[in-house]
Amino acid sequence: MDPEKPCCPAQLWPWPLACGGGDGRSEGSKSSYEETFSGGNTMKLLSGPLSMFGAKAQIAVAEKGIDCEIEMVPFTLKDRYSPLHPDVLRVNPKKQVPVLLDGPVEIFDSTQIFEYLEDKFPTPLLWPANVEARANARLMELKSDEVFFPSFVVLLQTLGDPQKLEAQAALAKIGDYYREMDKLLAQRDYIAGVYTYADIAFMCASFFTSFMGGAPNPALYHLAAWRKRMMARPAVAPVIHALANYLTENRLKAPTL
Repeated sequence: MDPEKPCCPAQLWPWPLACGGGDGRSEGSKSSYEETFSGGNTMKLLSGPLSMFGAKAQIAVAEKGIDCEIEMVPFTLKDRYSPLHPDVLRVNPKKQVPVLLDGPVEIFDSTQIFEYLEDKFPTPLLWPANVEARANARLMELKSDEVFFPSFVVLLQTLGDPQKLEAQAALAKIGDYYREMDKLLAQRDYIAGVYTYADIAFMCASFFTSFMGGAPNPALYHLAAWRKRMMARPAVAPVIHALANYLTENRLKAPTL
């Protein structure tokens, strides 16, 4: 490959990477967490350098100001997460990050981690106090993961080639979603009114989608203003910049922040 040119995203970035998946290692592997945990109050978050869902959990931990060790599991663009981190293999049947280890509590899935952190560390609130507003925020977080983000998968599988019908359809869906969010954000500073996990989820998902060519139209003023507000948050900017830096270091073009 020409070292002066960015690598093809799909050439170096197979799909499971954004989710944080990987291949397994032997079932008998014993993790460092199992060896060192002795019932104390030690919390650890396992994430990855190019995991969208891991980035969500990292931002949540930072927003809560929690004393939590963030461990980036072994990862390369060539081999991805193989061999898999033993705690990921042991805790998550899907073999993906993020995984949160907090004494007897060992959970996976970014949204489950959100819920656990909110229950254990209720301040600052990252779900609205009002029941109706909380339900709406949870819905918007779900839509970011399950309605918006799947279009990224399509772009990755088609190399983001706008000549392919599947990519065209995915880009159209992304554009529609961005316009919907711009209209929503014309009425408020954050997706659910106040800052919530829904904002964290959409910021991470839109970063990865932008990487594959699905960046928002700059003319969507309210969405652009929201992105600036998000990148001004001390808990958000370092995580997003780390993702962008990893792409750049590996000769992949990072989206404009």
